[in-house]
Amino acid sequence: MKGTKRRMSFGSIMSMNFGFFGIQFSFGLQQSNMSAIYSYLGADAENLAILWLAGPVTGLIVQPIIGAVSDGTWSPKFGRRKPFFLVGAILASIALILMPYSETIWMAAGLLWILDAANNIAMEPYRAFITDMLPEKQHSLGFLMQSFFTGLGTTLANFAPAIIVSFGILSLSDKMDNGIPTFTYWAFGIGAFASIATILFSVLTTKEYPPTEEELIEMKAAKAEGNVFTRTIKDIKVAVIEMPKTMKQLIPVQFLTWFGMFCYWQYITLALSQSIFGTTDAETDFFAQAQILTGNINGTYNIVCFSVAFLLVPLATKIGAKKVHFIGLLLGGVSLLALPYLDYNTQLFSFSNPFGDGIVEVSQIYLVSFGLGIAWASMLAIPYKLLASSLPAGKTGVYMGIFNMFIVIPMIIQIFSMQYFLYDLLGSNPVNIITLAGVCLALAAVFTLFIKSHRVKELY
Repeated sequence: MKGTKRRMSFGSIMSMNFGFFGIQFSFGLQQSNMSAIYSYLGADAENLAILWLAGPVTGLIVQPIIGAVSDGTWSPKFGRRKPFFLVGAILASIALILMPYSETIWMAAGLLWILDAANNIAMEPYRAFITDMLPEKQHSLGFLMQSFFTGLGTTLANFAPAIIVSFGILSLSDKMDNGIPTFTYWAFGIGAFASIATILFSVLTTKEYPPTEEELIEMKAAKAEGNVFTRTIKDIKVAVIEMPKTMKQLIPVQFLTWFGMFCYWQYITLALSQSIFGTTDAETDFFAQAQILTGNINGTYNIVCFSVAFLLVPLATKIGAKKVHFIGLLLGGVSLLALPYLDYNTQLFSFSNPFGDGIVEVSQIYLVSFGLGIAWASMLAIPYKLLASSLPAGKTGVYMGIFNMFIVIPMIIQIFSMQYFLYDLLGSNPVNIITLAGVCLALAAVFTLFIKSHRVKELY
């Protein structure tokens, strides 16, 4: 029967989203370490882009399929979305454990394919989970809770290598037989545990709503029409044809945002190594130091992310979600444009090392993290908030999957354009690629201003 979705407590919303922490810990390890791992295994800078192909391709294939399949799934014992969380977490944990043992570039790339597929299996239903469980008035809080756990999980993932080294047990020069630093092995091991443990917590503490009678009738009718594959393809095709206007207006915003972020993740380590130390040689300790610095910068912007995530809720209520996203993306773009001009040797402040002896000095380069952190909090929540109220009930999984195609398609375009002409066009200089990323975020901010919300009536 139709019922009213109960308003959930803050603690319950936190519990249901805790698994997002583990998923994003895994993504954080990828963002800060995969380019370095490829470089340690002998990859050239101009070939890095193509080696990141796993993420967007698996997202393109897996997310809409998993979204459509999870829409039509229901088990009184296991639920609708939770089985996908658990399967994804198990596969991701296995890939994380094996990654530091990679002996060749292609072994690492193969494991990245498995890892990204697993993370997408777990993550895509999590977006639909919000609209399944929460009344519309709590959508902002639900999605921003995911931003909070994204920031927290990615922060700890990014800082993990630096923390491990700070304890004094390992040093920058400690390496495994394949040339990958030992601190990378320990960081990925921690990520494997976080992935499975947090998902289990959410699965065991959250009970899903059963489908309405109308949804059950639709599920039975769909199953009578054919097998899972044909039904899924049909659902995706119909959803694309009937795509809400708000979703269409978000396409250029998402395209520019994720094109820019992929440029950043791929080349930030090389850009820092080149601009600060004057080398991109992966065999030097300077490069290892740039890898650590990448994690620290990424960790700092994720601290900013989870620190401001909940502040965006009242701000979005007061001035509108669209304006919040415009401001966030613009700040992120300006920060990346400023990165080449920030001085690593100019110290902003210092504090005692909480994980070891000595003083931690924070240089001017970390200013980029503040604007990027606000942008990251916004891009992980506000587009979904803008979209959620325009989606028909019972189809949120497939539409969230299709929406995530607007993330992975620009990544695929970025990979091939970077591989075959952009890298050379930008002077084969990774610093210029970071500048391009800043331009993309600033343009995305402009396109945000053209979005108009088109609401549908909630069917619960």
